[in-house]
Formats: sequence, C-alpha cells, structure tokens
Amino acid sequence: MSSRDLDAAGITDPELRSSYELCRQLNAAHGKTYYLATLLLPQGKRPYVHALYGFARYADEIVDDLASTLTEQQKADWLMTWGQTFLDDLDKGQSTDAVCRAVIDTVQRWEIPKSHFEAFLHSMQMDLTVTHYQTFDDLYEYVYGSAAVIGLQMVPILEPTSPEAAEKAKDLGVAFQLANFVRDVREDLDRGRVYLPLDELAKFGVTRADLQARVATPEIKNALRYQISRVKDLEERSRLGIEMLHPSSQDCIEAARVLYCGIVDEVEKIDYEVFTKRASVPITRRLRVAGPAWVRARRARSRYGPGRVRGLHQNSG
Repeated sequence: MSSRDLDAAGITDPELRSSYELCRQLNAAHGKTYYLATLLLPQGKRPYVHALYGFARYADEIVDDLASTLTEQQKADWLMTWGQTFLDDLDKGQSTDAVCRAVIDTVQRWEIPKSHFEAFLHSMQMDLTVTHYQTFDDLYEYVYGSAAVIGLQMVPILEPTSPEAAEKAKDLGVAFQLANFVRDVREDLDRGRVYLPLDELAKFGVTRADLQARVATPEIKNALRYQISRVKDLEERSRLGIEMLHPSSQDCIEAARVLYCGIVDEVEKIDYEVFTKRASVPITRRLRVAGPAWVRARRARSRYGPGRVRGLHQNSG
C-alpha cells in the first residue's frame, strides 16, 4: 500500500521514500483513527499527511513518554536542539533526520509556512514547564501550537477553494485537542498536568485538588459537560470548512471529524467517569463511518479527480 502511495505522489528518491515510510508507520502505530481517515484520501496525498503527523508525533513522544528515563530538563534540551535543527534544515531545504527529511519535502512541495512549525515547537516546550492553565485564553496559546496549526499545515494539501477554510481547519484542530483533554483527565494527571481551565472549573466548584482525588463528583461531571459543549460548538463551526476543500479530500476530514469529536459522545455514554474508564470510539462505529465514506471518496475521485497529488513543486528529491 505505501509503495503505491509513494509512486502516486511521484516520490522516487530511496532515502526520501524511506523517510515517508517511517512517518507512515508512526501514523499507523500511534494514530489509528487518524490513519484510518487518511486512507480516504487520494493515494498521492497520503504520504504528505503521514509526514506531518509523523513530525508532530515524534516530538510529542519525547514530551509525553511516561517511561522515558530523561529528566524534564533533558527533554527540554533535546526538544530545543532537535526543533532548532529542524527549523535550520527547513531554511536550507534539506535534512538528514529520518523523520524530518520527509517533512521538509512536504513543506517545500505544498509551501506550508514555517511559522506553523515554530508555533508547534513552542507549544511542545510549554508542555515541559506548564502544568495548568488559569483561563481558556491561556490554554489557547498552547492549543494553537499543538492542534490548530496541525489543521493549518494540512490545508494546502487538501486544496481549499476559499481562504475561510483555514479558519475552519483551526476550529476543527482545536476541537480534536479539547476532546482529548476531556477524555484524558486521568492520564494527564499522571503526567502532572491539567488542561481544563482552572477558572472554568471553579465556576462549578471544582479545584485541581478535586481532580486529583479522582472521583467523578456531580460538580466534576458538570464541569466536563461544559467543556464538551465547547467541543461541539467548535465542531459545528468547522463543518462548513469541509465543503471548502477539494471533493477528493472532503470524506477524509469528515470521517476524522465524526470519529475524533465522537470521543466526547463516548465520555457522555460512560457518564463522565473519566477516572475509572477510558472513553473510546468502538471499532464498530469506526467501520460504520469509514465504509460509506470510502464509497463516497471513490466516487468523488472518479468524478472530480484526485486534485494535485505532487504539490506545487514536482522535484521528488
């Protein structure tokens, strides 16, 4: 499958193909729902999406790996060095890093702004020092770099028909991230972090100490309900943006929207018991979404073509 995708994308250089394949493996191993959605894209677009995911996941693994033997300072030093090397390589247009080689190729082909990656790396640095956020505005600084820019990186590959698509992509990326925060309260506490704004928790009589007690009290459930309403509002705002993408890309993002934002539906189904249960979208629902979406995606490609599959620059490295 991956070789055909790389062929369709016009990626012929062996080292570059190896880098893209590594990114695909990172996607498949760590983002199963997202990976499933990428299979709805035209073959020639998939490697670029895998490269962007691989970059984000590679950095995030260093920050979030609970089993790591690195100290927080060592993680910060590694991330700063790796991130600056990537930005320098981005300016040079080439990299020897196994993951970054494909990412830089993707950036060049699709003319993705460097600022998106600077914002992402800034948020990864924040994750090593910031353990809570007082307000949603404070949180948004982190979420912009960790989630909104991921949507913005993707937009050129998905070929928007309107500049408004970028704003909608930001909304959807933030919705995905906030849905994860609601689901992962327990895991985040294990890492010493709280991603629910403290002032919003206080409105429902909830403190950080209450969360650390790990009992889903009525007050905590009400606070989670409030957070879920924001996810659903952002999700609804983002839907119009999907219609602003090339028809061959729409079903991928629609499936991702339904499945990722569906996390909060599963939290509701377990009655907000996030400390004792992990909400997840059942495989049966994934298949119910993916099956019809695959049929629609094939029809869209047949009717409208795959769009540009080699980006703006045709050099394959």
